[in-house]
Amino acid sequence: MADRLLEEVGALLREAASDVVVPMFRRLDDADISEKAPGEVVTVADRRAEELISARLRRLRPGSVVVGEEAVAGDPDLLRHLRGDGDVWLVDPVDGTSNFAAGRRPFALMVALLTGGEPAASWVYDPLDGIMAVCRAGVGTWLDGTPARTSGPAPAVDALRGTATTRFLPPAVRRTVAAGGGRIGELLPGQHCAGREYLDMLTGAQQFVLFWRTLPWDHAPGTLLVREAGGVARRFDGTDYHPADGDHGLLVASSPEIWDEVRAALLDG
Repeated sequence: MADRLLEEVGALLREAASDVVVPMFRRLDDADISEKAPGEVVTVADRRAEELISARLRRLRPGSVVVGEEAVAGDPDLLRHLRGDGDVWLVDPVDGTSNFAAGRRPFALMVALLTGGEPAASWVYDPLDGIMAVCRAGVGTWLDGTPARTSGPAPAVDALRGTATTRFLPPAVRRTVAAGGGRIGELLPGQHCAGREYLDMLTGAQQFVLFWRTLPWDHAPGTLLVREAGGVARRFDGTDYHPADGDHGLLVASSPEIWDEVRAALLDG
């Protein structure tokens, strides 16, 4: 993989992790953690890492706009840029903040680049396991420098392994998913870190993941990684996911065939 942008942003995430995020892991005190919304925490590591990453991304692409998770918490109007022209960076400085704040793993650092309103490149980095996934739209996905593919012969439904994050599902949908879970070989509860879920799809540890909330910084990076590796990322009705559409419900699968199988098992009732 010889791609200067992929390498530069990957190096930036490693630097932010080693200089800001990892040194604070399991070293936070109460003053370092606050609640930005009911049930949603933010740490000093999130804010410092986002500041570092954002400043450097703007220098990499002069004139670009950064839409960071913590910046949007203070100015939701930043989301208007997701359909804009030019280059827009989506930044999740610590994905899995609740894990990080509690001294648990996993957590990840994530970035996606939108160009002209469409996903163009993305990066997901798990600093504790040292796993980096990167991709370019139309070119492919690399996992630690090796091309990654998720597609292949679809296993039977009762041999599939994947995650359904049910915390935010509407009650009726949650009941349907729970009832259908017995058709799946292994239905996991989720790791509270979308970035790690996407990495596990690339490694083959699981073949699908289902979400309700789809904040753009949580899913723009991972969905592009999976798509470029041969998978699909669609809303529950089968329409393709876009980070600016603002809808709820997302099913990501290693192949179109697996998406159809999981959709039928978990959502058709």
